[in-house]
Amino acid sequence: MSSNNASKNISNEIKTVDFRKGARGVFVWGQITPEGFPHDVAYELLGIGREIADKLETHLTSVLIGHNVKQFAEDLIHHGADRVVIVDDPKLETFSVLPYTRVITSVIEKLKPEAFLFGATTFGRELAPRVAARVHTGLSADCTMFDVGEYVNRRRKQRFEKVLRMIRPSFGESKLATILGPWTYPQMASARPGVFKPLPKDTTRTGEIIEFAIDFKSEDFLVEVVDVHIAEGEQVDLKGAKIIISGGRGVGEEGFKLLRELVQILREKGYKAELGASRGAVEAGYISSKHQVGQTGTIVRPDYYFAIGISGAIQHLAGMKESKYIIAINKDSEAPIFSVANYGIVGDYQDVVPLLIEIAKKGELTFPDL
Repeated sequence: MSSNNASKNISNEIKTVDFRKGARGVFVWGQITPEGFPHDVAYELLGIGREIADKLETHLTSVLIGHNVKQFAEDLIHHGADRVVIVDDPKLETFSVLPYTRVITSVIEKLKPEAFLFGATTFGRELAPRVAARVHTGLSADCTMFDVGEYVNRRRKQRFEKVLRMIRPSFGESKLATILGPWTYPQMASARPGVFKPLPKDTTRTGEIIEFAIDFKSEDFLVEVVDVHIAEGEQVDLKGAKIIISGGRGVGEEGFKLLRELVQILREKGYKAELGASRGAVEAGYISSKHQVGQTGTIVRPDYYFAIGISGAIQHLAGMKESKYIIAINKDSEAPIFSVANYGIVGDYQDVVPLLIEIAKKGELTFPDL
């Protein structure tokens, strides 16, 4: 038998299967902030959820939990949702993991989605694994990419034509792992905040609003939230910055003092500037993790991104490569950061940054369109 004929016979033996058992639709958790508004990640999930739902040829549903939250349903529809499930109850005004787990578990059991996505926020990381355990499915955490494609199991001689591919960094952020789980539904994952883009608001979109009642049990309220205190500290708005001045391990603690000075001067000149950092600089203790840019930090898309003393590890590039303009300053001319930079300066930061500070003080460091 020729190899071509053998391949055809093997292909013919593989049967197309569908493990969903009627489960349909992509669902996302529309997280509400402690201040009572939809979290940014609620819109980010609608963006990637819309893409997944279109590939699966199904609907997209946002699940909105809290008190007096129906007012946000129309806005979620305008940002990509086909349906919004509202679970409104005074007892749900403040996030508490046990009743929220009951809510989402009940929604899954009743509406049977084929995929359910959470934001990998503090609350999402607490909620998602509990829901997964309740509904006996898996959870792929901290995903940075999603896709839909064919799955073939040659040993079982089975083919599933459209399965969700959940992709996340692994092996110390050096590689990407693709996770498949086509045997248990819903396929469940959490997505890193800041990675996915929200869709532009479309006020012509219409959708369905479903009010969903929950039969709570006494054990859902074994823990009571008595009070909520939002800690005040250093405010770092990397996602909202138009200019980010980022430093790597190579600039050291003294170098970050110069970078802070440059950021402050730019702010005084009216620019929305912020200080960023690589993972290496954070791990070295030069700066707090609030400033970390990358897949393990914050994904950013500023108009201008200065990468100073940053070599360009894959996880850092993934977190800033969509910046409009990237300016790299590094004394190593072979540093990977230059491969994505629009402009590059080969030199020591100790020579270059003081010059930038001097120019900025004179008002001669300008940024078109800002």
